[in-house]
Order: sequence, then C-alpha cells, then structure tokens
Amino acid sequence: MTTQAIHETNASALPTGTQAAVLHGARDLRIEHKPLTPLGPNDLLVEMRSGGICGSDMHYFAEGRNGTNVLRQPTVLGHEGAGVVMAAGPDAKMAAGTAVVIEPALPCRECATCLSGRYNLCPTGTCFGSPPTDGLFARHMVVPEAAVHPLPDTIPAEIGAAIEPLAVAVWAVERAQVRKGHRVLITGAGPIGLLVARVAASRGAAEIVVTDVNDDRLAVATKFGATRTINTATTPLDLAGMDRLIECSGNTRALADGIQTLAPATRATVVGQAKPTVDGIPLGFLQRYEIDLVTAFRYANAFPTAIDLAASGVVDLQSIISSTYPLEDAATALTAPVADPTNLKVLITY
Repeated sequence: MTTQAIHETNASALPTGTQAAVLHGARDLRIEHKPLTPLGPNDLLVEMRSGGICGSDMHYFAEGRNGTNVLRQPTVLGHEGAGVVMAAGPDAKMAAGTAVVIEPALPCRECATCLSGRYNLCPTGTCFGSPPTDGLFARHMVVPEAAVHPLPDTIPAEIGAAIEPLAVAVWAVERAQVRKGHRVLITGAGPIGLLVARVAASRGAAEIVVTDVNDDRLAVATKFGATRTINTATTPLDLAGMDRLIECSGNTRALADGIQTLAPATRATVVGQAKPTVDGIPLGFLQRYEIDLVTAFRYANAFPTAIDLAASGVVDLQSIISSTYPLEDAATALTAPVADPTNLKVLITY
C-alpha cells in the first residue's frame, strides 16, 4: 500500500484531537483536550509512546519561564518524544507503523545558517515545547516528516524519547572535539553529564573525571565511563593538565574552576544553560594559555549518531531512565527530579 493510500484509507478513523499537558502558568499544568493540526502533505501523525522531562520543562513549570523565554499563553510542554507513525500525508514517505523519535527543532531550512548545516542556530527557528510552540507531551502529534528519525527494533519507542538528550551529548562531545587519549573533565552528573561521559568514553578518552555535589549521582557516573569522580562540595578540584572541559551543570563556579584545570592550547565547552551574563570567568587565563572557549546549543545532525550509539549498545538508554509517569501525572513527573535528586531521566508514558 502506498503512503498516499494509507493516508486516504485511514482518514476517517484518524483522531482530530488529543489529550495534552498544557501549562497555563507557573505550577498550573492541566490535562486538556487539544485539537490536532490537520495532516499536511509532508506531515506525519504520530501516536506518542514516551516523553522525557528536561530541565527546561521543569523551569517552565516552576517559574513560567526558562531563561529569557517567558510563557505568555497556554502551551503544551515537552521537546523529548518518541512514538509510532499512525498515518502520513500524501507526499510523506514514512509508512504507518514505523517507530520514530522526534527531533524537536523546527528550523526554516532555507536561510544561510540552515543551509550551512547549523540549523540549530536558525534565526527564525522554533522548537517543540518552547513557548509559544506547543510541545510533545500529548497522546498524538502532527509533525513534519523532516523532524523524525526512524528507530531500529532494538530501541522501543517506549524509551525512544531518551535519544534526544543523547543527541545533546553527542553534539557536546563533537563541539568539544574529544579525541582518543584526551583527559576530560565533565562538570555536572545529571543526565546530560552522564551521557557526555559515555560518549566521550566511546571516542577513546583516556581519563574522564566527573564532578558534582551529589554523591548518589557521582556513584552512577562510573557506570557511564567516569574513571574518577569528585564531590566538589567536600573535596578540592585538584586537577591540572586536562585536555577538555565540558561544563554540563550551568553553574558559573564549576565553569570558572574547571577552566583553570586545563592545559595550554586546549578547549572548554559550555553545555549547561548559561545565564545571560556571567562574572568570574578567568578570561586572562583563557587568553594567556590560548584555551578555546566554545558553546553547544542543542544539536545539529546528531540524532543519527545518537541512534547508532543506542542501537549498538554503546549507550544503554534504559540505564539513564529512573522513573516513568502516565500523562495524567505529568505535574508530578515535572517535580520528581527535585523531590528525589537520585532521579536521572524521568519519562512520561502514554
């Protein structure tokens, strides 16, 4: 059966609305019925199976904002999601029944930045789950076919949402230019920091030091490739001659201290969400030793690598998932990592 035939045959049976987790204001999350966007020629209707809770979702829920982006109208949260294709528009090529992970960036794909391959930096781009663009915490989604990646049989859609943070880690390690034999310092042992450690290990890093202030998370870090862990709340950061710093905590002190562990002519990469302006960064040290300070924003062309790492078993997605909640309990899921700091990746299931 052709894709167009699938579209036409199932049209009368397709849902026209769905349940979704809609944020109306700080700590005001409601499970509501939302109409679905009509299926366009290049769109897919996806029945969602998993959605991941990210720090940005938690900020929106707790504060009604994430950095400079402020909630100004009711918006469906969520930018980590996976599901199964129910139907396809007449020009889409993906068949119904295909398990997919959704890449949430919605770039224009026409500007010079997009055409250069850096679509994550599109000046007019949006992202699922970044207000006012509705996100993925819904039972069904209509998405552009260009925004999905098929999942192999070894990655169930029920955990496929965890591919998105793995893609963040892949891009972070790419921006950091981690190479075989490097000594790598990773600050922050949250889900991103742990996945960065695993990806860095897969690139042949000789030493991977992970720091945090939470002993429970540091205990997990060794399972993700850390060769040493340091609780910086109780132990001095006694490192020198590191080749790479990958800052994943968003903590200014962690970045400043981490920079000063680096050898000359090395690189520091900022991954954790930074404040609009930051004091205390040792710019003189960076200049004196020609240390490159770079940043990573989301990802570009990282999903295929992330899928390959998970499909091959190099990264065990299940090991990062600590708890799951039904859509009806999305508000509880959004506070779970704060209520229990041992939580790593929390998923919403449908």
